[in-house]
Amino acid sequence: MNVTSLPTVDPSAVAPPLDGVRVLDFTHIVAGPFCTRILADLGAEVLHVETQTRTVGVGVHLDRRDVRVDRSKESITLNLKHEAGQAVASRLATVADVIVENFSSGVMRRLKLDYESLEPFNPGLIYVSMSGFGHTGPRRNWTSMNMNLQGYSGLMLVTGAEGDPPTSVSNSWNDFIGGLHADFAILQALVERRRDGRGGYMDLSQAECSVATLGPLVLSSAVNHQDPRRMGNRSSSIAPQGCYPCAGEDEWCAVSVQNDEQWSALTQAIGSLALANDPRFTSVEGRLRFHDEIDEQIGAWTGDLSKEEAQARLSALGVSAERVRRADGVVNADDAGHVFSPLLVPGASKPDLAAGLPFSLGISETLAPKPPAPIGHDTRMALAEWIGLTDAEIDELETAGALA
Repeated sequence: MNVTSLPTVDPSAVAPPLDGVRVLDFTHIVAGPFCTRILADLGAEVLHVETQTRTVGVGVHLDRRDVRVDRSKESITLNLKHEAGQAVASRLATVADVIVENFSSGVMRRLKLDYESLEPFNPGLIYVSMSGFGHTGPRRNWTSMNMNLQGYSGLMLVTGAEGDPPTSVSNSWNDFIGGLHADFAILQALVERRRDGRGGYMDLSQAECSVATLGPLVLSSAVNHQDPRRMGNRSSSIAPQGCYPCAGEDEWCAVSVQNDEQWSALTQAIGSLALANDPRFTSVEGRLRFHDEIDEQIGAWTGDLSKEEAQARLSALGVSAERVRRADGVVNADDAGHVFSPLLVPGASKPDLAAGLPFSLGISETLAPKPPAPIGHDTRMALAEWIGLTDAEIDELETAGALA
């Protein structure tokens, strides 16, 4: 059989996957800006609509630049309370492929920038509304932030260990999981639009995004009519599993024994014939039942070793194990340069570190992150390139206060 090899493709010669896609970004805080930042990382032209006059929360200004969510975008300032500012936003929407917004329910409708107002002038528009509880239903007007969304979704009572108070997942879990779900929806909508040229409206609930990650636990509760057990670092199906103390202050090694072969390797690493030969531990059911006793013996062994040594000895025998790293250990690791890029935020004295996309596309160029643009930096460029305004027309809008 003759096999024809595939032609070699130079990734640098292939445009990023979202090259040519224009995104009009009416987002703030974290969830919406994170969604549109991913689109920018994938090559979309993201125009972030901002303002010089509004603050979010106490003492937190919208012109604060955050490399996690603000990088690789263009920034335009519009006064959406000004009639001319609204008119400019509407014109920008007629040439956008995607609009993302995460204002409270009813805000975009009052500004005449909702999907129903814009769709007649741009039938191919993909419009995503991101909010805590969606824009329909009895909770559409509820105030939502990461903590209360985690509480409402049930996440806080399946996180942590038995006896702990309700425990949230740190680092704005709901914002990031909501942003990722919105990205999935937008990519799907872009694919579907290729078939018929039409866009559509998507109403995303961040609370439902959080619930979606609890699928098996929610199903189990519905069937068994019991709250899920709070497992901490343990598992309901494999054992032993946990974080074990190592030599030094607050140093740990995470170990997860996936099967009988790994259990045998673990007992070999520890050098414990008692563990290896104890009939109580020959099955996963027995190891789950006597988990506390096993933990004591693993902890006694790891306690005499550095976390690096414990991980190395276990990994060498095929046991799933890894040292627990602090954030500075992640940033300063030998391979950190493949993960992080230094970006200088406008007005900052030293660069921040931005994490890139955690995958390689292979067939197209992966764009390096670009520093966040100063607020309003691209106003004139966007008005000229997107909707063809002249310098005189832009000056007139500026004088009228529509570009504040």
